[in-house]
Amino acid sequence: MYKVVITDSDLGAPDPEKQELEGLADLVIGGCRSEEEIIEKAADADGLLVQYLPITRRVIESLTRCRAISRYGIGYDCIDVEAATERGIFVTNVPDYCVDEVSDHASALILALMRKVVALNRSVRRGTWALDQDKPIYRARGKILGLIGFGKLGRRTAAKMSAFGFSILAYDPYVPDSEIETAGFRPATVEAVLAESDVVSLHLPLTAETDHMIGEEQLRAMREVAFLVNTSRGRLIDEAALNRALREGWIAGAAIDVTEQEPINRDNPLLELDNIIITPHAAFYSERSIRELQRRTAAGVAGVLRGEYPDTIVNRGLIPDSAGS
Repeated sequence: MYKVVITDSDLGAPDPEKQELEGLADLVIGGCRSEEEIIEKAADADGLLVQYLPITRRVIESLTRCRAISRYGIGYDCIDVEAATERGIFVTNVPDYCVDEVSDHASALILALMRKVVALNRSVRRGTWALDQDKPIYRARGKILGLIGFGKLGRRTAAKMSAFGFSILAYDPYVPDSEIETAGFRPATVEAVLAESDVVSLHLPLTAETDHMIGEEQLRAMREVAFLVNTSRGRLIDEAALNRALREGWIAGAAIDVTEQEPINRDNPLLELDNIIITPHAAFYSERSIRELQRRTAAGVAGVLRGEYPDTIVNRGLIPDSAGS
């Protein structure tokens, strides 16, 4: 029997993982809170399942038998993929488990901003039965939604919001313009998306290239009446610049499901503002998506331990040429 360690997870009882690994590996609940605890509890593991804790080069170099590290989620920026690859350790993720949930959440945030739902609710609770202080409120039809990132999540969000009458602009340097056009939307440069859109929505992974890609320059390039939405990764946005943009009126408002530090610091100045909606990294969640996430994360490790090459492998350069794609 192999040994698979869940380094950290807040997803509930690991029944789906146990079922996926039954007869193949013993599952150990690490409950780790630090790099040192991962090293202590997982040094002899054949596979790791990780949610939030950083799997650093130091952790990876301490692993004596590990063959696979699987991330609970789409992003895998918490894992040093380069270090894992150097050690011949496969890294897997679950790239499409919550596409409907995240696109639903992004759509809800967009509509909440356009229709001032949160602000109006706040006004009523403060004793105001009027909408004067929450104007302007906009009609969705005819407005422009600009997407930065046109992968699975961007495409699904575009399809949903086009049904409300939004015109869609999309920027993605890794997607041909012809593919965006075939989907029924208009390709654009990132500069055009920022300058023309009524709402800009981010649908990107966090990489060295995208870290703080939305800063002062980009926020000043947006329209004063425009909104910014982020359901991807907190560090896509420079929060200090966003705070200034919202306070000084460079843009009209924002809605974010992710922050640079999570949980958000209680003294974060964004929490003082009424023109931003903040949700607690909840876009991925539904009862169904969580069970699917648990099962498929374990399946990534199980496949590698069986000598297979799951489609969810991130560092595919480790797959022998003779094994095919």
